[in-house]
Amino acid sequence: MTGNQTLALDWDSIRTVLLDMDGTLLDLHFDDFFWTEYVPSRYARRHSMTVEAAREELFSRYRRLEGTLDWYCVDFWSRELQMDIPVLKREVEHLIAVQPYVIDFLDAARTPRRRVVLVTNAHGKSVDIKMKKTKLGRRLDALICAHDLGLPKEDVPFWDLLQEVEPFEPGATLLVDDSLPVLRSARTYGIRNLVSIRQPNSHGPIREITEFPAIQDFREIRPGSNGSCR
Repeated sequence: MTGNQTLALDWDSIRTVLLDMDGTLLDLHFDDFFWTEYVPSRYARRHSMTVEAAREELFSRYRRLEGTLDWYCVDFWSRELQMDIPVLKREVEHLIAVQPYVIDFLDAARTPRRRVVLVTNAHGKSVDIKMKKTKLGRRLDALICAHDLGLPKEDVPFWDLLQEVEPFEPGATLLVDDSLPVLRSARTYGIRNLVSIRQPNSHGPIREITEFPAIQDFREIRPGSNGSCR
């Protein structure tokens, strides 16, 4: 938690827990390394150019699509770059890691009366690679990819689409996500409990977040800890 904010979740009132994947349940280091280091190095080799030139070209492409489904789509980038992105991801999958205390949190949050659901913008092929590596799927009630719904989480209408496949009451829902645009979208929709992540990438800086309650790790919101209710 940051600043003078307090984080007191009333777990008795929470019936649905929506969790982001990359940067929330999983360390964003894998994705940051993959897209900023590994893909540029392979792209440079393919086109006989320097890594610096490849990075400049790719970053320009990334920025134009940020926040759209194409930005998150491995099939789109496989076509665009003429490289098999899922294969490249598997080449460095050893970097995929679960954030600290996530497993304890999932086991505590998931009860017969409370659903714990992964809701991610990541493409299904990326989700498959990461769930196979981490085995987190067995601790979740459902896994939902925004690609299957046709809108990214940044778009407010996304949450209506989510309701069609995973009904939830906004006032009785907790969303944990490292993306501030996603949290703003959820706030506009009316989701009551919103929590951000201060350090999505374990190799990156700790962010100072004042717009939403934020945690360093999942011990701070685990049901039954820090005075919170189960």
